[in-house]
Amino acid sequence: MTLDLICGKWKAAIIYQLLTGAVRFSELKRRLSKVTQRMLTRQLRDLEAAGLVIRTVYPEAPPRVEYSLTVLGRSLEPVIRVIHNWGDAHLLREENGRIDESRRTTN
Repeated sequence: MTLDLICGKWKAAIIYQLLTGAVRFSELKRRLSKVTQRMLTRQLRDLEAAGLVIRTVYPEAPPRVEYSLTVLGRSLEPVIRVIHNWGDAHLLREENGRIDESRRTTN
């Protein structure tokens, strides 16, 4: 069930970015530079429909829209942090493996 809520290429990354508090759409787009606007919109809508994210529209000109985590979304913090930390460690190991590989090739 949990994986159904956060599966998708960008959902866990979006939740991770929202752990610090409310974020505007343009800021999320900037932080997740490789995501397309269409995909970010789709993933945010899915997270909102799942009850993990709240979309707040402020009555200003131009309208300001912010996204934040619900209580349910925030309860995923330990899971998201473990996934993030594993990813960092895996990337570091992969980078070290490439360094070791290049040393073997040149020696």
